Amino acid sequence: MPALRLPRLASLRPFDHPGFFAVWLGALVSNVGTWMETVAMGVYVTQTTGKAGWTGAIVALSFLPAVVLAPLGGALADRFDRRAYAAVGAVLQALLAGVLTLLAFRNQLSLGAIGVISFLNGSVSTLTNPAFSALLAELVPPHELHLATSLNSAQFNLGRIMGPTLAALVLASGGPPWALLANTLSFFAVIVALSRVTPPPRETKAAREELWAGIVRGISVAREDADISLVLLGTALVAALVAPFIGLVPVFAIRELGQGAAATSLLVSCQGAGAVAAALVVGTLSDVMGQRRLRGFAALSIGVIGMIYWLTPSLPLAACCIFLLGANYLTLMSGLSASCQNRVPRDLQARMNSLYSMVLGVGYSLGVWLQGELADLLGLRLVTVACAFLFFALVLTARMLRPHSFENEANPSPAVAVQPFSDGSH
Repeated sequence: MPALRLPRLASLRPFDHPGFFAVWLGALVSNVGTWMETVAMGVYVTQTTGKAGWTGAIVALSFLPAVVLAPLGGALADRFDRRAYAAVGAVLQALLAGVLTLLAFRNQLSLGAIGVISFLNGSVSTLTNPAFSALLAELVPPHELHLATSLNSAQFNLGRIMGPTLAALVLASGGPPWALLANTLSFFAVIVALSRVTPPPRETKAAREELWAGIVRGISVAREDADISLVLLGTALVAALVAPFIGLVPVFAIRELGQGAAATSLLVSCQGAGAVAAALVVGTLSDVMGQRRLRGFAALSIGVIGMIYWLTPSLPLAACCIFLLGANYLTLMSGLSASCQNRVPRDLQARMNSLYSMVLGVGYSLGVWLQGELADLLGLRLVTVACAFLFFALVLTARMLRPHSFENEANPSPAVAVQPFSDGSH
C-alpha cells in the first residue's frame, strides 16, 4: 500500500535548499531577540515620557540612516562577499545590543542612550541588510524569489510573535535588562548560520566599478525603469501613511485601550501571526491571481483594514484587526520587494534592495514621527485613520488612472522575463 503523502504548500518550496533554511533559521532566532528588545524599549519610552511623539521619534531614529546610507549599503554589498559582509554587520549589532544591555543592568538607561544606540543600530542595518537580502536571492532559483522573500518576512514575523510573548514574561519577572541580554545573545545565531552557508560563485561588474559609479548606476537603472519607479513610489506611500501602525502599537495599547505591556505584546504578536499566515498562502494566491494582481488587491485593501484597526474600541477586536493588517502588509511589501529585485541582474540586486530599503526607511521614519507628533495634538485615532484613508484614496485614484498597473502582463517582454538572472555564471 503506497504511503500517504500530504500536499506540500507551494510557499515552502525555498526550504528545499539547505543554505536558505540555515540562514532563515538563524535570522529567526535573532529576530526573536530583536522583538524582545523592541517591546521592552517601546514600553519603557511610552511609560517614561507618556508622549506618542517620543515613542515615534525613537522608532524613527533606527530608520533615519536609510536616508543617506542605503545606496552605499547596496553598492558595498554588490562589491564584496555578501556572506562575510552580513556577518560583520551581525557582530556590530551584537556589540551595540551589548552596550544597551550593560547600561540597563547598571541602571543607567536613558532616552538619550536609547536614541543614540537606535541610530547606530539603524546605520549598521542599513549598510548590511541589502547584502543579507541579496544573499537569500542567491540561495534559491529565480522563480522562487518571491516565495523566498515572503518566507524571509515570515521568519521576521515569527520573531514578532515569539519575541513579544517572551518579552512580556521577562519584563514581568526580571525587567528590561534581561530582555536586552536575550537580544544580544541572539545575534550569534546569525553568525553561526552564515558560517555554514556557501553561496554560488558570481562574477560582478561592481567589484571593478568605482564605489560612487556603482551607486549612480543603481539609481539610474531604477529611475529609467518605469515599473521599478512605480514600485518605489508605492513603497514610500505605504511606509509613510500605513506602516506607522507598527511603531505606534505601544501608544495605541496604553493610551487608547488603557492597557499595558501585556496588551502591547499581544498586538505585536497578532500582527506577526497574520504575517506568518499570509506567508504560508502567498505562493498559492500568487499562482492563482498572478503577482501583480495580488499586489494590487493588497494595496487597495490595506488602507481599509488600517482604518478599521484604528477605530476598534476594545483589545480583542484590535487583536483581530491587526492580524488581518499584518497579513495584508506582508503580502504587499514582499511583493513590492521581490518586484524590485526581479527586474535587474544579480549584480544589481543588492542595490535595488537598498533603494527599496531607503524609500521604506525614509517614508516610515517620517510617517511614524509625524503621526506621533500630530497624535499628541489632534488625537491618535483621528490622525491615523486620516492617513489610512488618504492611502486608500491614492491607490483607488491610481487604479482608475493606470488600470494596467494592477493587472498581470498577458505577454511579458522576453527581455524583462529573463533579465534578472540572464547571466548563468551569477
